[in-house]
Amino acid sequence: MDFTKLYIDGAWVTPKATKQIDVLNPATQTVIAAVPAAGEADTDAAVQAAHKALPGWAATPLADRIKLMDLFLVKLKELGEDMTMAITQELGSPVAFSKAVQVDYQYVRIASYIELAAKAPLVEKLPQSTVYRDPVGVVACITPWNYPLGQIVQKVIPAVLMGNTVVLKPSQHTPLAAYYLTEAFHRAGFPKGVVNLVTGRGGEVGNALTDHPLVSMISFTGSTSAGVGVSQRALATMKRISMELGGKSPMVILPGTDGDSLAAAVTTCFNSIFLNSGQTCTALSRLIVPKAELPKIEKALLAAVPTYTVGDPLDPASKLGPMASKNQYETVKNYIAKGVAEGARLLCGGTPADDKGYYIAPTIFTDVKNDMVIAQEEIFGPVLCVITYDTIDEAIAIANDTPYGLNAAVWGKKQQAIAVARHVKSGNVYINDGPRDVAAPFGGFKESGIGREGGLDGLLEFTEPQALFDAGKREA
Repeated sequence: MDFTKLYIDGAWVTPKATKQIDVLNPATQTVIAAVPAAGEADTDAAVQAAHKALPGWAATPLADRIKLMDLFLVKLKELGEDMTMAITQELGSPVAFSKAVQVDYQYVRIASYIELAAKAPLVEKLPQSTVYRDPVGVVACITPWNYPLGQIVQKVIPAVLMGNTVVLKPSQHTPLAAYYLTEAFHRAGFPKGVVNLVTGRGGEVGNALTDHPLVSMISFTGSTSAGVGVSQRALATMKRISMELGGKSPMVILPGTDGDSLAAAVTTCFNSIFLNSGQTCTALSRLIVPKAELPKIEKALLAAVPTYTVGDPLDPASKLGPMASKNQYETVKNYIAKGVAEGARLLCGGTPADDKGYYIAPTIFTDVKNDMVIAQEEIFGPVLCVITYDTIDEAIAIANDTPYGLNAAVWGKKQQAIAVARHVKSGNVYINDGPRDVAAPFGGFKESGIGREGGLDGLLEFTEPQALFDAGKREA
């Protein structure tokens, strides 16, 4: 794969900009590739190509778009091994996690979008009208570094299926997976200009896309602070926006959870907060537990921690790799220091030695108060806060006492857990060991975002409804 090119108007092209961005392997701290640091000229060329392709692609029958996407999925799977290795190197994600979650699981998501697209209510007959859902237009997809393929899939696939054209700007830190995805579109024979790839810095390419008059929609995933900035720029020209932002997600363990059920609850929590080194917006980072049962739960936590091994991402036995960058490493270190300073009790883990790379071991704070910084701010690292409650009402209040509302979990007797979950202000709530449903809408309440990804909602997010009031009896 030639990472020195951009993909514009159906071809891999030499960028007009001459600067490059080094892509670092956080496990070895070595440069593994360099991608173009594109500027306004390259961005404009991509947008112009997408704009030119829009009428033809929007007019392409949905059945034909679905057939092409089926072929795209075949071509993407052929590149699976290369993508797995690229993500392992650019992110530091352990190879087993890279394959299972970063790559293979994305095939499931794509297949779900393909299946649901045929069922999308693009024409809906109402008693006095007909509602048509048309493509929004040129969609700029701006994606983060923590799931280099998955976050792209959640935007590009439904946008293209619904007849939009796309300009993709992946994270400058983990751009390599985007090249393989774009190459799969190329090999599948998508029309020129339907999908375009422009790499670069957010302050240059991201701002150029957000300001461009021919871009109709911005689909963005990142921190809440960055999302606010992007939204403000986009709304200056009244662009449609979809924002998948930060989280500080609670998991409530209900009273009486014991034995195997408690062990399973701990595993659910740990798989969320520790895998991908905690660099997940949905990470269950606040564990809310009955005060009377704290000793028992702490014992269960300590018993499970040793199985979450930290090590070389290329070692199949490693569950946690390094933090994705020095900056993220320093950020997490500072939060751990704040937790100690705030008076939280360190159950395990803690501040790592600087001579051991960007690795941070699973860290658990207990005796945490919900008004502490570590309980309110998104750390984006393998740091769990344990908070106690006396009553169910108090547990719900603690769960909701945050600016975020992206993800949550409740563990206990199923009907009681569902009843509690209905009071949690979160776009998604897991009940016990319930699996993620790719056909369900994903998105947050409050400062966790605007709009939904996944399922029919994620497809319709990229459409614009037009109502024709056509029930009159008189002919012209």
